[in-house]
Amino acid sequence: MKLSGDLGHLTYCLNIHATQTWEDVRAALSGPVAAVKEAIEPDAPFAVGLRFSAEALAELADPVKRSELKSLMDARDYLGITVNGFPYGQFHNVSVKQEVYQPDWRSAERVRYTNALADLMAEIAPTGEKVSLSTVPGTFKPLGQGAEAEMAENYLICVAHLAKLEARTGVQIALAIEPEPFCFLETIAETIEFFQQYLFSSAAAARLAELTAMSQDQAMAALPRHLGLCYDVCHAAVEYEDPAASIASLRQAGIPIHKLQLSAALRIPHVGPHQRAALEAYQEPTYLHQVIRRHAGGLTMHLDLPEALALGAQTDGEEWRVHFHVPIFIEDLGAFSSTRDFLEKILAMHVADPISTHLEIETYTWDVMPDAIRSATVDQDIVREMTWVLEQLGQ
Repeated sequence: MKLSGDLGHLTYCLNIHATQTWEDVRAALSGPVAAVKEAIEPDAPFAVGLRFSAEALAELADPVKRSELKSLMDARDYLGITVNGFPYGQFHNVSVKQEVYQPDWRSAERVRYTNALADLMAEIAPTGEKVSLSTVPGTFKPLGQGAEAEMAENYLICVAHLAKLEARTGVQIALAIEPEPFCFLETIAETIEFFQQYLFSSAAAARLAELTAMSQDQAMAALPRHLGLCYDVCHAAVEYEDPAASIASLRQAGIPIHKLQLSAALRIPHVGPHQRAALEAYQEPTYLHQVIRRHAGGLTMHLDLPEALALGAQTDGEEWRVHFHVPIFIEDLGAFSSTRDFLEKILAMHVADPISTHLEIETYTWDVMPDAIRSATVDQDIVREMTWVLEQLGQ
């Protein structure tokens, strides 16, 4: 939905639903998305955070199905202003874990898929609206060393495609890289360093100029227009970032936040036997739940929750933050809490000085979280999340 003033659009991401095929996407748009719109904004256009797997995108190469998508968006009064291009394959009901990063930005297939998503979004985007396209932060951390230049080249090839697409269609699409724990880009500091060295440098502008026939100055201006960040609040909180300092450092570096994903992680202020026992309910086989422990010696990261729990009593007294997206309308989770206070600070900052034009709720874990923190249906949970955000924004 369109927020007042210059606060942008609020939406939620379709990766919450099992949208593997075009039929799945159509069912989500006709069912739960319609129910959320009816509850939140029945009489006005409603922004939708789209998600198309590679399989669904291939199906939508069929002009008939592409036309069906456009007709459905128009008939329901949906605005296609953002798309989640992070998960390429199946994202529900299978073990995803670190495969979610594949194909990564070392591969031509990631470039092809992303460019095809952009082409589709250019066809369905509302007139005059920018489109954000969130994507993988390079690759899985262990695979990134030595591949920096290769990944930067592929990002620039994609940016060149987006610049040419805007020249041809008039639609501005921005690639939004999403830092995540245990990925090549995970902290704000290393993200800024990579942008400055590889993506927003004079050499990067020269390469973009070569790819597009722009001048060097035009290419330098096109880089932030078509490239920046998707700032996932859950991910930043898990990394123990400071809300104000992280946003300020990105602004100082000239790196735009093209999408702000609104989410919260598990926070265990003081680990003990009761907390470890309660965390057992959050061990599940679908997604990675990276853990960062804070202790007297600093920070220690674990790829997944079982690794941290296996340490037992030696972790008593530590603070843990766990990459498990939990409902943003709940802060008290019984044995522990969430990082909702981080999100509250980000939203207050957004009201005072807008951070992004696209705000997207992304609690994709409803089907794997404990029943005790769920409502009757996913669309009811999403409505509760959107209502909470609107209250925080004074809407």
